[in-house]
Amino acid sequence: MGKRIVLCFLFPFFYFYSSATEWKVGGNESMKTIHDALAAADSGDVIVVSEGVYREGEIVISKPLSLTGKKNAVLDGEMKYQVITVKASHVTIDGFIIQNSGYSDIHELSGIRLENVQQCIIRNNHLINNYFGIYFANSTYCSVIQNVIEGNAKTESSSGNGIHLWKSSNNFLSHNHISGHRDGIYFEFVKHSKIMANLSEKNLRYGLHFMFSDNDTYRYNIFRNNGSGVAVMYTQHVFMSDNIFENNWGGAAYGLLLKEISYSEIVNNTFRKNTIGIYMEGSSKTKVHRNNMQHNGWALRILGDCSGDTIVENNFSGNTFDVATNATMNMNYFHSNYWDHYSGYDLNHDQVGDVPFHPVSLYSKITEDAPYALMLLHSFFVDLMDETEKVMPTITPEQFRDDAPLMKPVKL
Repeated sequence: MGKRIVLCFLFPFFYFYSSATEWKVGGNESMKTIHDALAAADSGDVIVVSEGVYREGEIVISKPLSLTGKKNAVLDGEMKYQVITVKASHVTIDGFIIQNSGYSDIHELSGIRLENVQQCIIRNNHLINNYFGIYFANSTYCSVIQNVIEGNAKTESSSGNGIHLWKSSNNFLSHNHISGHRDGIYFEFVKHSKIMANLSEKNLRYGLHFMFSDNDTYRYNIFRNNGSGVAVMYTQHVFMSDNIFENNWGGAAYGLLLKEISYSEIVNNTFRKNTIGIYMEGSSKTKVHRNNMQHNGWALRILGDCSGDTIVENNFSGNTFDVATNATMNMNYFHSNYWDHYSGYDLNHDQVGDVPFHPVSLYSKITEDAPYALMLLHSFFVDLMDETEKVMPTITPEQFRDDAPLMKPVKL
């Protein structure tokens, strides 16, 4: 009886795929345009587009089907149109060069736009010079995999994002290369989604930007040479691990910006050569552990409105400032970090320093109030001030200390 139930359940699916028709589009094919093939195709069919440049205005897909491009199949929006609009679930778009969407101050014209759909796949496409690259609106359980998305952004106000998700959930972004947009990846009201193994670089603002997006995960990504690396704002329960944030330089550049974030975790990441490694404002109950903070201007900048955060088992090495703050009190927990600026001793050889380390230097505190004091960086006078403060602390906040500084870096 059980086998009969399974076979009855699967039969419609076998029939669906076995009856699929392949429609070929091209100059030497019976179908000359993609529009003609879409009109003729039924649900579950496959449309294969031959090499060539197709200028067909906006291509609207309103049936569940697969649209596949052979090598050098180009869909061109002629700087006027949204190139592809998907209005049906279970659609796959694979293997195209998609270029030159229109620009609008009112509409988010895109290379590919998905509206109110489920279980779509965008894979192996090369998107070039589109206002927005791939745009999701109220769409769920979709995947964006192995696409190259290249913009030509000049200003933030006149450019869109590489991959933009709005009011969506349970989506998966993996192995995409995004560059030249306003934000590489943008999430707004996005839940339970994963961003895995992407490269986001040379974008004007952020490599990745979260707004009001809870219970998301991003891992194994690289964010480099952006205006800033990643911003996570007004969000909770975000898991961030095994990412690289590097070479995000500028007057207001961060590897990672946290603003009004809570109950999140930052683990096993590398922050290398950023103006500020991690900037924390209004964060609470967030765990920062087992990260490498290397050669940043400020490794960690944590403001006075942060509380309940834990900073444990991180490696701080080669940073100009390890920790900076505008606070006079510390409501967070520092413990068991490695600090290359630590000059204490370990008499019992347990690999833990016998005296606490105060990571907020006097010079760091002065530059918070008087940024022009940075011109004295690396001067003998600054070294003398910091050494004097260690002996007789008067200005740096006493509560900002690591009571168990490690003598050797944490092995990650």
